[in-house]
Amino acid sequence: MKLGIEVLLSDAKMLKSLKGKRVGLVCHPASVNENLEHSLDLLAKKIKLSCAFGPQHGVRGDKQDNMIESPDFIDPVHKIPIFSLYGEVRRPTAEMMKHFDVLLFDLQDLGCRIYTFITTLLYVMEECAKLDKTVIILDRPNPAGRPVEGFRMLPGWESFVGAAPIPMRHGLTVGELALYFAEYYEMDLELQVVKMKGYAPNKAPGFGWDMKRAWVNPSPNAASLNMARAYPGTVLIEGTTLSEGRGTTRALEVIGASDIDFSEVLTRMKKKAPQWHKGINLRECYFEPTFHKHVGKLCHGFQFHTDTTTYKHEAFKPFRLTALMLKIIREMHPNYPIYRDFAYEYVKDRLAFDVINGGPALKNWIEDKKSTPQDLDKAMSKDEKSWEKERKKYLLYK
Repeated sequence: MKLGIEVLLSDAKMLKSLKGKRVGLVCHPASVNENLEHSLDLLAKKIKLSCAFGPQHGVRGDKQDNMIESPDFIDPVHKIPIFSLYGEVRRPTAEMMKHFDVLLFDLQDLGCRIYTFITTLLYVMEECAKLDKTVIILDRPNPAGRPVEGFRMLPGWESFVGAAPIPMRHGLTVGELALYFAEYYEMDLELQVVKMKGYAPNKAPGFGWDMKRAWVNPSPNAASLNMARAYPGTVLIEGTTLSEGRGTTRALEVIGASDIDFSEVLTRMKKKAPQWHKGINLRECYFEPTFHKHVGKLCHGFQFHTDTTTYKHEAFKPFRLTALMLKIIREMHPNYPIYRDFAYEYVKDRLAFDVINGGPALKNWIEDKKSTPQDLDKAMSKDEKSWEKERKKYLLYK
């Protein structure tokens, strides 16, 4: 497999088209080639890089949590300005836009609506469209693969974790999403996608991820392919008082709490919706966060394992499993304070859990004593099927 950056660097015609132009680059630590050489260094040898932009967690990937902002700085090697798109602003300003003619976008995404890199993609596309700047997407794999899961975001629920009305697990690459954004938002934009070569999103064992390639964290708590696959479910826990494993070495792979019996939770989950457990191992475990929620307390929970021979990619339902876990906790503990009241990605007037979900439907299902797994299946399947139909025209890889 060849990534978009590798295809670009091996194509003399494409490189020639960039000669004489001021080129900006949106990048982060995972913007590397197969030899782990960074795109910033690789491109600087071939073309005139005039600036670079960093998304949430920064170009260096050093900022741990949500709403921890990064500053602008001058790159010590290339002597170009590095602008933060997760600091004082989340869109490039008019002053930033003066530094480039063409913008290359080379971020490794996780394939989940809530992961903010795709919102950054939308924002830079919109700003470039206003000023007739060219955007070139250097495409990368979606480690969560092609499966679709979750409610579509409702109109009016747009936020930095909700760029468009797509499900939580959308099944597109960054390049494919860019094509969707451009059409959905009716942008007059010169957009190019440098496609990958040899990308096989439906082929085991990687299902789009080349297992021969090193995993580089696109953000500090995205530590493995296993995490990327579980994330469309485990990210729901960010809006709760439970722990999503931050402060451990397996953040967003383990979830739990210090005051809940997860052995009983798992038993009830398997009894209530055994069909959602196909193809995945949930291993009961204990952990003690060194920071963040439940810090210093022994937590009981479970870990998602997609790294076993029993893993079934198409059958794995991380969103449904995490929702089911919360439903069981509500049944076991009617007065448990599940939902965390705090500002989430700059949204202060709505419940964080609903912001993450792009609407109140999931919380309503959890809190309804009469609702069943079949009810959730029916409601989400409608959204999932409509998205699968809509996204077909944007698929670049079969």
